[in-house]
Parts: sequence; structure tokens; C-alpha cells
Amino acid sequence: MSATHQFTEYIPIITTIFSVFFVREIYGHYTTKRKNYLLWWTIGVLTFGLGTLTESINVLFGWSALNVKCWYIVGALLGGFPLAQGSVYLLSNKKIANITSTVIVAAIIIDSIAIFLSPISLPADFDGKLTGAVFAWKWVRYFSPFINTYSFIFLVGGAFYSAFRYSKQIDMQVRYKGNIFIAIGALLPGIGGTATRAGYVNVLFVTELIGLVLIYVGYKIIKLDKQQ
Repeated sequence: MSATHQFTEYIPIITTIFSVFFVREIYGHYTTKRKNYLLWWTIGVLTFGLGTLTESINVLFGWSALNVKCWYIVGALLGGFPLAQGSVYLLSNKKIANITSTVIVAAIIIDSIAIFLSPISLPADFDGKLTGAVFAWKWVRYFSPFINTYSFIFLVGGAFYSAFRYSKQIDMQVRYKGNIFIAIGALLPGIGGTATRAGYVNVLFVTELIGLVLIYVGYKIIKLDKQQ
């Protein structure tokens, strides 16, 4: 194993530490403003960090059935949903946001229970990597594509929509740039997730860190602009 490959294995630890810093800041923002979208974004950064925490546990202490199930729920299943739902609360009316929250949270709870109940079936060439392919109940993986598609549309799409809207306003160019950072940052973990399904989980580790940093930069740019 090359030195670069070994370093990549430990990137989730850095991402987890950074997510703690990010959660503290955005939660403080929420306690000041008390806006639903900030609450969902706080939850989103928290679950993001929990996902990279499970990846850190895997590299530090080795593979376990409990950890892979937790990883799949907070990472592959939840994914960017809380962050996306924050965008829904920000960009649409509260009634629609409440309905979509109820439906998708219910689906996540049902699938999470099924994931915990699913037996584990390790393939003969199992290498100790985190993957949903070890679930004996293959159907538990059918939920995540729908939830992640929803998350992609409203997180990445919402950020690009806001950027497009602000790009036409001369006095909103700072927020335009901030939303571009958020959109690109939100897109990267999705690319990493696709690579994971293809067996390249280390790609996810890199895209998670870069993605979260870009989301933070975009959030910070917009937050500072609103304070002026």
C-alpha cells in the first residue's frame, strides 16, 4: 500500500474534526436566528460528521457489522438530505417543507430499522471496506437512490438556483459566489458516493473533505454578507 493511499484512509478523521468546528458555528447561528433552515443545516453538518466518524472508526479499529450499519444510515441513506431540507425550508413555503420532511423522514426511519435487522453476508473477497453490498437483504439499498436524488435536486439545485438569481443582481454578487461554493461542495460527496458503489471508497473520503470545506466557505461568505 502506497503512502498516498495510507494517508487517504485517514482523511475522514480530518473531516470529522472539521465538522465539529462547523457544527458549533452553524448551531450558534441557529440559536441566534431560530430559523428552520438553519436547524436543518445544523443537523446536516452533524450527520455529515457522524458519517465520517464511522469511516474513521473503520480505519482506526477495523470493520464491524454495527459500524457499517451506522455508516450506511448516516452516510449513504441520510447523505445530504438534512442539508437539502434546509434549502427546501429556505426556498419554498413551510407547508410543502413540512410535508416532504414527514414523508422522507418516515422512509428513512423504516429503512434504518430494516438495515439494523438485515443479516450480514460477507463476500469471499471481502477487504474490510465500508460498503452496503454486505447486507443480505439487498432491498434495503433501494431507498437511498430516491432519497439521494431528492437531496441532489434541492441541495445542489437549490444552491445553483440561488446563485443564478443573485447573479442578476449587482448588489448580490457576494451571495452569488457563496452559493456557487455551496453547490460545488454539495456535488462532490455525491460523486464520491458513486465511486463508492463502484468499489473506490477512498475517492469518497477525499470528496467529503473538499466538499464540506467548500460548503463552509460558501456558508461563511453569505453569512458575513448578511451581517454587513
